[in-house]
Amino acid sequence: MRKILSNLKFMAAFALAICLSYTLAAQAKKTAGKAANTLTKAEKAAGWTLLFDGKSMDQWRGYRKDNVPTAWQIEDGAIALTGKGGGDILTKNQYENYELMLDWKISEGGNSGIIYNVSEDPQYKATYHTGPEMQVLDDERHPDAKQGKNGNRQAGSNYDMIPLSTPAVKPAGQWNTVRLVVNKGHVEHWLNGKKVVEYQLGSPEWEALVKGSKFATLPGYGRIKKGHIALQDHGDKVWYKNIKIRQL
Repeated sequence: MRKILSNLKFMAAFALAICLSYTLAAQAKKTAGKAANTLTKAEKAAGWTLLFDGKSMDQWRGYRKDNVPTAWQIEDGAIALTGKGGGDILTKNQYENYELMLDWKISEGGNSGIIYNVSEDPQYKATYHTGPEMQVLDDERHPDAKQGKNGNRQAGSNYDMIPLSTPAVKPAGQWNTVRLVVNKGHVEHWLNGKKVVEYQLGSPEWEALVKGSKFATLPGYGRIKKGHIALQDHGDKVWYKNIKIRQL
């Protein structure tokens, strides 16, 4: 009897393992089957809008330019910086309260960034003169990862301002998923499913951080409530895809 019960337990455990493997395989197939740079019906119903469809950059242009610089190209279904001297690109539309999601991949030793609440007012000379940055970096090879204060220049950080609360980045050459929430001045950085940075624009804590940063002499830094979203040209190859936004 004990042998029979033992066999039954083994068979039940084996059947459970088989069912679990089929379930995981089905979930993986479902995830893999979703085409890049597309929205599901549920995402459309939730108010998400694509900022890049994998074929055209018609929702982007260069900073203070009418068109996208030729250094930025579409490569394997991603917006890629492939040349030199292109400058930052930004969304044609401006946004105030929103949730942004995208995937990025950086080259070995590469540096880039996602800069938000950007103004093109003539008094400002670059995207980073107004927009805070979510750092995009090869932490392993780029020297910036060890500079700044307490790791506040590592991938996912609020560049030169706030370090990550927990490690989250994947190595160079692998895709990272970003979720950026900007809502009534409250900002959250999410990287690969982890919330790594959180702050309130205009708060006493924020103003103190600005005074202690490389942006201390820029009067418009972090003060724009509605602006463009920019992808930074730091001279290194970088890729962005699955870019979508939902206004809050």
